[in-house]
Amino acid sequence: MSAKTTEMDDTDQRLLAALKRDGRAPLSDLAAELGVSRATIRARMERMQTRGVIRGFAVQTAQDVAEAPVRSLMMLAISGPGAERIMQRLTGHPAVRTVHSTNGKWDLIVELGVQTLTELDQVLFELRRTPGVDTSETSILLNTRAGARRR
Repeated sequence: MSAKTTEMDDTDQRLLAALKRDGRAPLSDLAAELGVSRATIRARMERMQTRGVIRGFAVQTAQDVAEAPVRSLMMLAISGPGAERIMQRLTGHPAVRTVHSTNGKWDLIVELGVQTLTELDQVLFELRRTPGVDTSETSILLNTRAGARRR
């Protein structure tokens, strides 16, 4: 745990939780929910932004979801060397949103976004045939809530 996190008290933690639920909540609503003044909310938010605890505010539009309403995470195990080559190949695929290298059982985690389950099935079949992909496991994302972005 970083020093930035340990310097936060219960009010800071509750404020962060409220902002995660609704990053556009009016200061007056946040103040009422936490039982403090608007000035306290403003000062705490500014302090957390200055310290890097709050890194920004994100917006997810209806268009973002409409473009790819079926989203999933595909975990891949890579056999032998070549993870970098596979990452480059995957990032060029139109259904691929992000590719993450990781440790543990899976070498790569690929976020996919498509229009339909049928399209997802086709993309999964295609990606599984990528040379060097040994095995995979896919989970469909049902609901997403943004968390605090950290360094």
